[in-house]
Amino acid sequence: MHLGSARSALYPFLLARRTGGTFILRIEDTDQKRFVPGAEQELIDGLHWLGINYDEGPDIGGPCGPYRQTERRDIYNEYAWRLVGLGHAFPCFCTPEKLASVRQEQINSKQNPRYDGTCRNLAVEEGRRRVDSGEKYVIRFKMPKEGSITTEDVLRGSSSTENSALDDSVLLKSDGLPTYHLAAMVDDHLMEISHVIRGSEWLPSLPLHVHIIRAFGWVEPQFVHLSVFLKPSGKGKMSKREASDAIKDGHSIFVSDLQGLGYIPEGVLNWIALMGWGVPEGDVLSLDDMIARFEIQNLTPSPAAINFAKLDHFNATHIRMLQTEDLAERVKPYFLHEGLVVDDIKLLKIVPLIRERLVTLDDCLPFAAWFFKESIQPKPIDLIAKDLTAADSLNIFRQACEIIINLPFTTPANSEPPMRALVEQLGFSPNQVFGILRAAITGQTVSPPLFDSMEIVGKEKVMERIKNAMDILEKK
Repeated sequence: MHLGSARSALYPFLLARRTGGTFILRIEDTDQKRFVPGAEQELIDGLHWLGINYDEGPDIGGPCGPYRQTERRDIYNEYAWRLVGLGHAFPCFCTPEKLASVRQEQINSKQNPRYDGTCRNLAVEEGRRRVDSGEKYVIRFKMPKEGSITTEDVLRGSSSTENSALDDSVLLKSDGLPTYHLAAMVDDHLMEISHVIRGSEWLPSLPLHVHIIRAFGWVEPQFVHLSVFLKPSGKGKMSKREASDAIKDGHSIFVSDLQGLGYIPEGVLNWIALMGWGVPEGDVLSLDDMIARFEIQNLTPSPAAINFAKLDHFNATHIRMLQTEDLAERVKPYFLHEGLVVDDIKLLKIVPLIRERLVTLDDCLPFAAWFFKESIQPKPIDLIAKDLTAADSLNIFRQACEIIINLPFTTPANSEPPMRALVEQLGFSPNQVFGILRAAITGQTVSPPLFDSMEIVGKEKVMERIKNAMDILEKK
């Protein structure tokens, strides 16, 4: 499930929720050559993770089921033959070899490759007889040769196409399954779909789809073809190679990857929603905000460049908006995955200290994993303050120990004033003194605020780690 799929689901979901409609998940799986085991479950999992919850679907049922098109083949067969009876379709018995030969001849003659009409004018009775005798066939739409068709897109307005430019497209394949052109139109009618919101790659097929709908005499849904996603440079669509390069940098166009990379659904949804929605690009929106503000007329057909910096911005912003308990629950698995034993009470104290520093959830590890380690081993070089000697640094640690050992508690209110007084007394900079204390206590040069961290670690362990730092320096 990629960004395009997610956005194509998000907009109709917002529309359904805003208008009191029904949002349906339909699995269009009739192209068995492209069938991928597990893809349906990944799609369902992705929708649930994003919070795009459907009212009817293959796993929950509903009045319009079944919701997998491969389970509806009898329905499509009936409607395909209904079109034949109406004179808008015909069975075609041309072999793949013959079709390939004709196609090659057309290419050689610099003609537009298309069906040559061999079976187009067969009598219905003859077609039925050949089908009943077991001859292999497909059913094609009988495209009018004269005139034109005018189609309407909510975002792009009306467009006219000469019928002579359109082909006799296959509606029912030789395996008995329909093409998208027939299946989606039949299902949209039977499921009473009011809006078809889909990718712009389906725009060239819109004239055919409207022809099919009108051939049945049905009411047309409103068609909305969304903007194209462009690669970050803004030049062309994202290729598979570029998608692979993106994940090396901690980004992806695939929903399951984004989840694994530490993005949260609120940030991803905000990012996706604004790529093609004519609201200010910096707007921070929750799902409820989107539902309240969504108007289909505000979508834009203009191409949207994938901007991963904006994804990071929205993700970090939504992380900061999470309640402490919620954020703690979301970062906890990252610590557990590293084999750390997580104290939930301690975690609730840590989260407010790291919240502002997180762009993705996995950023919790470099900032806070050390809290859950029994011991840390700082680098000797980090224990020597800039422009000072090992002896100077050792003296800082000794005097810090004297202060801390006499404190009742290592709260910031208790520990920070005397430690800042020590800085003044020694005549060194705060960076020199607090920098090596940070390295001694946390094992790293970057961490949450020092004095808040000391309170969480506790007086006993702070003393233990400073003494460990002193032992390291004494051995140098």
